[in-house]
Amino acid sequence: MAVYRSRHALTGPLTPDRIAALDLPRTRFGRRGYEPAHVDALLCRLAHELDRQGRHLDLVEAENHRIKDALRSWQTRATRIGQEQDRVGAIAERADTCEPSP
Repeated sequence: MAVYRSRHALTGPLTPDRIAALDLPRTRFGRRGYEPAHVDALLCRLAHELDRQGRHLDLVEAENHRIKDALRSWQTRATRIGQEQDRVGAIAERADTCEPSP
């Protein structure tokens, strides 16, 4: 996985507080707004972070489904084993209570 690097963007993990506190440089005299290069770099960084988090979320969801499926499978096997043990126990009880014929 590639790591996004820019001399204009924030370094380290982006958090809502860091983004809210961000102070982009203003344009020079005669123009209003922020420096386009800084805005473009920040937008590119935000897009990269959202993409990375989306891919991470997909991996977590896939792992969650895998674990749930494994748990269901284990529970099904445990239930079947328990039912088999109950049947064997019932047969053994019947065999103990039955008297052999003379």
